[in-house]
Amino acid sequence: MTPFPKIQTVGLNGILISFADTMSEPANRAALSFRAAIDVADWPEVSETSTSLVSTFLQVDLVTQPLDAMLTRLHDLLDTQDWYTASLPAGRTLWHIPTVYGTDLAPQLEEAAELAGLDPDAAISQLSQARVRVLTIGFAPGQPYMGELPKNWDIPRQQALTKSVPAGALIVAIRQLIVFTNASPTGWRHIGQTAFKTFRPRSDSPFSLSPGDELCFPSVSRSAFDNILSTDTSGAGGAETEVLP
Repeated sequence: MTPFPKIQTVGLNGILISFADTMSEPANRAALSFRAAIDVADWPEVSETSTSLVSTFLQVDLVTQPLDAMLTRLHDLLDTQDWYTASLPAGRTLWHIPTVYGTDLAPQLEEAAELAGLDPDAAISQLSQARVRVLTIGFAPGQPYMGELPKNWDIPRQQALTKSVPAGALIVAIRQLIVFTNASPTGWRHIGQTAFKTFRPRSDSPFSLSPGDELCFPSVSRSAFDNILSTDTSGAGGAETEVLP
């Protein structure tokens, strides 16, 4: 019998519902869908919700709220459907973010391509046609972990850190992509460069992306990228969007 979904308390102010102990598309789908259901239910005891790769977190004051009653309600909601095959929340956004692959802007494309069993051109073709989901936000404000790429991109992190990659860097490892919020050291490989800002502190919505959003990273030339840099003032980096049903 599977131990998941599993419900655990987190200190005195939270409840964690885990759908797996390793990343998978069904477990991430379950976490996103279950969080959406909690938000729709609008339980007064729950002051905030969030998701990680495979879990849903509820902020609840367990000092004042009866735990047994909360657990009963959660189990009842879990029993209403198979959350691993549930529909993803409506109103998500699909982003098309122009990306330069390789060149001096993203010098580890060839190394990553070799690890994925591809030549650079084939790697660019595969990456630029991939459509990935924001699995979770973390590490830096608004910074997305996105996946999953095809299995050949299950490549390891580096043995050593790269001292710094710039904001907007597209990074790959373990079948996931990240767009970096800030210049930062990393053990992941820098394969592409975008002008997209994942965190816009002066915006009404500072985090550009939300868990469940989907993204494509179409390949553009260096000259097209330079034009985006010189003309874009919004931080969108030339991205085009559409609302998903």
